[in-house]
Amino acid sequence: MGALLQVQDLVKRFGGFTALAGVSFHLQPGEVLGLVGPNGSGKTTCINVISGLYAPDGGTVQYGGRSIGGEKPHSLAKAGINRTFQSPRPFLSLTVRENVELAAHYGDPRPGFDVDALLAELELDQYANRPAADLNSAQQKTLDLARAMATEPRLLLVDELAAGLNPSELNRMADRLRALADGGMALLVVEHLMGFIDKVTDRVVIMAAGKEFFGGTLADATKDPEVIRVFLGGGHHG
Repeated sequence: MGALLQVQDLVKRFGGFTALAGVSFHLQPGEVLGLVGPNGSGKTTCINVISGLYAPDGGTVQYGGRSIGGEKPHSLAKAGINRTFQSPRPFLSLTVRENVELAAHYGDPRPGFDVDALLAELELDQYANRPAADLNSAQQKTLDLARAMATEPRLLLVDELAAGLNPSELNRMADRLRALADGGMALLVVEHLMGFIDKVTDRVVIMAAGKEFFGGTLADATKDPEVIRVFLGGGHHG
């Protein structure tokens, strides 16, 4: 099966700082790829370029065989790419249901798309008519996921969704992401929590200084001396 997402020699600069220095990886439908690395290694910048927040300064991003580098987020949402954010950005005065309905308009959901079924699937149905401002941080992260899912993406970019979740919330979120992949969605997951990455991903790409220096399973990564030196700091942190 051909790759849904192909990132090749991707470069992004901010003034004199090179955030991405030629990173390359691919992602298949139904696969969860973890993007892992120290702070400042370029993980979120990578997601920001793929999702259209930034235009690349070099290299290519191909989605479904066509080049999408520099396309705007709203057109990418219609094409089947969406994302979550490190800090959720719901419309706080709108209800949970209204937030998801609004997001659906930005995508191209199939006829008969059921907002209430999505809210029930993510255990947000009991808050459907409450303002988003009433939700706690874990619920706001789940709403952020619901808004991304409302556009029915083929490619979902997940940026530190697990941060701040308690162990039971983490397990539920991991199960949800795996279920999306089992349904054929491709997921690119940026995360610091190795236990979560271990539960969710099929493969990881480990980045440092804007480049990938390891690709493979997390189990293999934890045995790689270079990975241990650069990232894991001498041990596997759960």
